Amino acid sequence: MIILKGINNMDKAKKTASEFLGKYRMDYRDIDIKENVKVFLDEMQRGLEGQKSTLDMIPTFISVISDIPADKPVVVIDAGGTNFRCATVRFNKQKEPIIENLKKHMMPGVQSEVSKDEFFEAIADYIRDIAGASEKIGFCFSYPTEILPSKDGKLIRFSKEIKIKDVQGQIIGQNLNLAMGKIGLGGNKRIVILNDTVASLLGGVRHNNRIFSGYIGFILGTGTNCCYVEKNSNIKKRNDLDLSGSQIINTESGGFNRCKMGQLDVLFDKSTNNPGAQKFEKMISGAYLGSLCLLTVQTASGDGLFSKNTADAVLQIKELGTKQVNDFMYHPYGDNVLAGICKKGKQRDVRILYHIIDRLIERAAKLTAINLSVMAIKSDCDTSPDRPICIVAEGTTFYSLKGLKSRVEFYLKQYLESELEIYHDIISVENATLIGAAIAGLTN
Repeated sequence: MIILKGINNMDKAKKTASEFLGKYRMDYRDIDIKENVKVFLDEMQRGLEGQKSTLDMIPTFISVISDIPADKPVVVIDAGGTNFRCATVRFNKQKEPIIENLKKHMMPGVQSEVSKDEFFEAIADYIRDIAGASEKIGFCFSYPTEILPSKDGKLIRFSKEIKIKDVQGQIIGQNLNLAMGKIGLGGNKRIVILNDTVASLLGGVRHNNRIFSGYIGFILGTGTNCCYVEKNSNIKKRNDLDLSGSQIINTESGGFNRCKMGQLDVLFDKSTNNPGAQKFEKMISGAYLGSLCLLTVQTASGDGLFSKNTADAVLQIKELGTKQVNDFMYHPYGDNVLAGICKKGKQRDVRILYHIIDRLIERAAKLTAINLSVMAIKSDCDTSPDRPICIVAEGTTFYSLKGLKSRVEFYLKQYLESELEIYHDIISVENATLIGAAIAGLTN
């Protein structure tokens, strides 16, 4: 009877969480995979044709190349959502990457707002010690950027709550060269700009000498994005392409804004630095998920789901990061913010809170599976179990957030493989973005 009572109490907590999320259309059951795949694919097509779309569908002018020059160093830069890394990379005769002089810094504009000049001068200073190693730079720049035929890039917008003034519309490599010239580093480097998803894709091409039918680059960390390989003949918005070729398309999938949002998604979007933009990203990525969870559980507190002591404490929380949410999911009775708050109330509080967050993670997994499914479909690869499409996945949120990766794989198995017979394999490549940036810098 004690065991049955425990199960019954857990079921009540789960039902309470489910009904609450359903009330605000925030439950994973409110997400229809087929419906969203159809809308996502339509938005991709519109972007490729140059029509109005929430997906930028950016041509990179970079194709998948396996012929990498040996023993030639290249400077690599990885400007991410939080961290900035730089190093030199060369490939030995076995085409194995050798990463040297690796340093990590805080990304300018994370802690406080900086100007355009301060931004580029900080980058130039970060690479001061390695700039002389090569005349080529592979620059992995993880923000929506229009890539030019020269392989330089023009910033479309910053995302991930980065605060930098007057850089929108600026040419990234050109400005970096100017900043390098000011501090005596020459300022005439050959700089190839690429997105982190593109760098990840390239970093996985030679993975363990395996044979794949195609490649997808995928990031789910501070932000989220996907890229895939598209035939030039399908990129209607450009008339200067070799129609017999193909290239990697950076979709900027975090900007997908036609996904049906819940009521709390809408409220949360309005509270961010860039309301109306990156709506899909705000539903699943590390920069936002903790804050979205906070808004959700504070709404639950106002709706009377928790005992008074717990509810009062929840409403006092000013900030909640995705890492703090993850700490609670792994240790709901441990030493962390949310667990400590639940200890102030009743036993059912921790269970209800756990189920609310767990279902938001399940929703993020379902949305992620939709994102990856449309990339696989649009890749139009002749997949088979022995030649799957390779998804090179990067990002702490994807690999570390409790339950996320396994649920993404469940939905991909259920929909992509069982219904569409598109076979896939998710791989992780250590330092994929650095390796991919090096390949791009050396081969372009």
